Amino acid sequence: MAIADLVAVATVRARLSLPGLIASVVVAAAAAFLSVHYSAPVMLFALLLGMAMNFLAQGACKEGIELAARHVLRVGVALLGLRITFGQIAELGWQPVALVGVTVVVTIVLSMLIARAVGFQSLFGLLTGGATAICGASAALALAAALPSHPGKERATLFTVIGVSMLSTFAMIAYPVVVRSLHLTPYDSGVFLGATIHDVAQVVGAGYGVSRETGDIATVVKLMRIAMLLPVIVCAAMITRARDGEVLGDEVGKRPPLLPWFAVAFAVLVVANSVGFVAASVQHAGSELSRWCLIVAIAAIGMKTELRRLVEVGLKPVALMIGETLFLAVLVLVLLRWVL
Repeated sequence: MAIADLVAVATVRARLSLPGLIASVVVAAAAAFLSVHYSAPVMLFALLLGMAMNFLAQGACKEGIELAARHVLRVGVALLGLRITFGQIAELGWQPVALVGVTVVVTIVLSMLIARAVGFQSLFGLLTGGATAICGASAALALAAALPSHPGKERATLFTVIGVSMLSTFAMIAYPVVVRSLHLTPYDSGVFLGATIHDVAQVVGAGYGVSRETGDIATVVKLMRIAMLLPVIVCAAMITRARDGEVLGDEVGKRPPLLPWFAVAFAVLVVANSVGFVAASVQHAGSELSRWCLIVAIAAIGMKTELRRLVEVGLKPVALMIGETLFLAVLVLVLLRWVL
């Protein structure tokens, strides 16, 4: 195909995608405004506002909404790598690293087993368990991006993001009370909060609400959990390929690549950030761009989803996510008190 033809095709696709992209950005901006003024999770607002705009998904905005829900999402996940350096992880020693590794693996494996036992595909447990164990809505979106497309995936992703956002807000309020009642040291309090609360913003709010030292430790531990995204994404892709794309429902989708490009980009950015190739201003800008890409993507996913289909999931997935959250908190406390 000639260069002129490629340019023409790209121009047509851009023209078709522009209305949906603009709609997704507008919903994301509205969600960010409401989040600041009502002190609630921005992802939750983006989902709810997106679902209210569901009528746009079948019109002229359809192409751009699809683009935001898939490709903008992957860009946002890749840019998460700018939040992490190896130096941050090394500062706290091997104990928190071991704790994070154990809790992430155990929580995800147990979630997959329980999901299978109650009648879901085991990779639905990977999606909810990964969101709980790693970094909330961002992990749910990252894992969903690594799995093949099919009708059931978007509903499962939307449910997971809503559930993990609400549970993270509850944890931000309740867990500081827990660490005070147990008389944990600032160090142990920071490890507990960073290893159990789902979303970064809620970790920061809870940690610095206890003390500055607790907040600093909680933030670094949380970044360790974000670093677990890469191996979990690779494992998800490998399991899915082995099962010929069977995930989250009865439909079978296209097998994902063994190593998704956004996972490679995530790893490259972590390495570049760790060796000092990324200036502080670029790191901040990239982290903020990642945040906005994820908000835009979840707004688009909301616009693609009908509320009545979300209600159909029933009580078992709700119980699964609550159980995962409580299990993670108890496991971290046990490891802090009697192992590490």
